[in-house]
Amino acid sequence: MAASLVISAPASGVGKTTLTLALARAWRNRGLNVQCFKSGPDYIDPAFHAAATGRASVNVDSWAMDRSAVAHLVSRGGNADVVLAEGSMGLFDGVAARGVSGTGATADIAEMLGWPVVLVIDPSGQAQTAAAIAAGLRDYRAGVRLGGVVLNRVASPRHEDLVRRALNEAGIKVFGALPRHAEISLPKRHLGLVQAEEQAEIGKLIDEAARFVAEHVDLDAVLHSAGKWSPQAVANGLNVRPPGQRIALARDAAFSFVYPHMLEAWRAAGAEIVPFSPLADEVPDASADVCWLPGGYPELHAGKIAGNARFRSGLRAFAETRPVHGECGGYMVLGAGLTDADGIRHEMTGLLGLETSFAKRRMHLGYRLAELAAPMPGHKPGARLRGHEFHYSTILAQPDTPLAIVHDATGAVIAETGSRRGHATGTFFHLIAEDR
Repeated sequence: MAASLVISAPASGVGKTTLTLALARAWRNRGLNVQCFKSGPDYIDPAFHAAATGRASVNVDSWAMDRSAVAHLVSRGGNADVVLAEGSMGLFDGVAARGVSGTGATADIAEMLGWPVVLVIDPSGQAQTAAAIAAGLRDYRAGVRLGGVVLNRVASPRHEDLVRRALNEAGIKVFGALPRHAEISLPKRHLGLVQAEEQAEIGKLIDEAARFVAEHVDLDAVLHSAGKWSPQAVANGLNVRPPGQRIALARDAAFSFVYPHMLEAWRAAGAEIVPFSPLADEVPDASADVCWLPGGYPELHAGKIAGNARFRSGLRAFAETRPVHGECGGYMVLGAGLTDADGIRHEMTGLLGLETSFAKRRMHLGYRLAELAAPMPGHKPGARLRGHEFHYSTILAQPDTPLAIVHDATGAVIAETGSRRGHATGTFFHLIAEDR
């Protein structure tokens, strides 16, 4: 049986990722096998988890996935000594309307799996009030069990003593207190953390975080508070079908994001994935029966993409006879043009008429439920697809036939319908799962 924990907090930005990576690496350094998961749709943290543990991490999401899908995904932790699920936002933060098995809140996953929660509390600008916050989180939902807290960014020994005393009086365990230590912060970008594969020094950063946390946190006490978990047999797993038998997948710094569980499900269904690099001016494999362009940061490489004539003409030739699908950044590259943050327009592949701009920034963020009006690779008309959208581009034109009727998590219809033209389709949301 594995020791199981959820790492959460009252809010975003208090150190959940840093603590998760540090604990994972510190226990790995002790010879333990550690398996991480990410609660919610954030697509960047799992790559950091993999860097810390040496094991692939996947997302588990109560809004987009049913209980059997979550159980299927976490079963990979069955041969681990420790399983850690890193939360998103605050412990109980989710959307207003319930999805497949919850609202997307970290608390849903903690209750569903029965894993105790370790809270990261940042008491900056307060003292005893931190204990009131922790106690409120402990008591808010009966099915969620608090194991204890780790204090982060503590200002001084006196500050730590005040907070510890209040937490002890509230009956809440304190596993440790981290003084301010800016050197272990991870770089940020407009969509969150810079991705792990972009950081040559990521191993050193995680090692330093592990060393720092091991000095200030009682790792044995944290493990002692963990639940004892073993995977349960499930009748069915993910409802994910591959878009083709042989999939040409764009994969480089501009096309770096696709949910790991999607690729695993494609392979498990017998599909073969053949990566290629648009930034290296490569074209989809001629023997592939479908091409998939995932999201990433094409706006940072728009000039190079526009200048890679072999890639652009090769993709257009591929799309004359076979399906091509793009998600978010990939969708933008399938469009006619992309205007970068400096206001410079770059010609894209022109398979769709989409025009987007980063010079006019507008955040698009949230869960999406799409009802397909037409087929897209791997999915039939009428399919209900659940995904997540997060980008800062503005739509200047979306002239093609809509691919789907798309709703946000409240049920409101949104303008980002996706597009279809010929064999090309695209969506702004990243696919997580199809409703059963």
